[in-house]
Amino acid sequence: MSTTEPPPISDRMILEFERPIIDLERKISELRGLSTESVDFTSEIRKLEQKARKLQKEVFAELSAQQKVQLARHPGRPYMNDYIGLLMDDFVELHGDRSFHDDPAIVGGMAQFDEWEVLVIGHQKGRNTKDNMHRNFGMARPEGYRKATRLMRLASRFKRPIICFIDTPGAYPGLGAEERGQAEAIAKALQVMSSLECPMISVVIGEGGSGGALALGVTDRILMLEYSIYSVISPEGCASILWRDPAKIAEAATQLKLTAPDLVQLGVCDEIIGEAPGGAHRNAAVTAAKLRTAIKKHLKELVDLPTEELIERRYQKFRKMGAFIEQPA
Repeated sequence: MSTTEPPPISDRMILEFERPIIDLERKISELRGLSTESVDFTSEIRKLEQKARKLQKEVFAELSAQQKVQLARHPGRPYMNDYIGLLMDDFVELHGDRSFHDDPAIVGGMAQFDEWEVLVIGHQKGRNTKDNMHRNFGMARPEGYRKATRLMRLASRFKRPIICFIDTPGAYPGLGAEERGQAEAIAKALQVMSSLECPMISVVIGEGGSGGALALGVTDRILMLEYSIYSVISPEGCASILWRDPAKIAEAATQLKLTAPDLVQLGVCDEIIGEAPGGAHRNAAVTAAKLRTAIKKHLKELVDLPTEELIERRYQKFRKMGAFIEQPA
């Protein structure tokens, strides 16, 4: 299977808070290129490397919610197909919803993940304009969710674990999608996932936007990469609806509680998976290795559970979300 490699970092792809770090790294690279047997810059390089590591640690320790939103959307961030290439063997993609069409915004198929034969399914964005038009920027239409539902039922029939990769701004809201039953397709996916007789793990690898993300998120474990987000609405949409003011986007990002630590505290996310230093786009292989370890750990905990217990735990997991206690006045 071919994968789309994350593009090299160009100036237009650098986030403002990353720039001082990348500027230092470029200076280090220049000094390495200038080093010769007669002119040795090893000492200077070592000092700059220490400075860059310290600066990176300081910057990423104080990221705001909006800066994490920017990282989750970074154009160099690894997408689903990248992780399939790094984590899976013998991937065979399956197409179509057997009703209308094949939606390239949802990719799914059978693969070998370590000792398990699994169904892997998720959202796929594009790397360039042409690819994004083909993938619809990772925004699935109803046929995408119907394809996902079909493949999940197939996996459940053969007791194969399901691994979902979530990375979408949301379900596609176009006229054709609404005419073909977008809301019904998402609702059906939620219903089907709640009762499947196989272990399921969802990993939010970038954006987890609204119902388009939730349609692949009713699983036994929900994991999030360190700088991913998961929310009912985007900060831009929230700022537009609540304040009608784009200047409120950063405040909306904070109030939405969409970061991985927020969602662990709220009981939505089960584990935060660390990314490579500086974010997943800086080293996809390092991030994938951490992702592999986490998925293996959770699969080992789930595969031996009796079917009835697996489904009951899943039911109770989602029943607890959003619970509140009223205090007497």
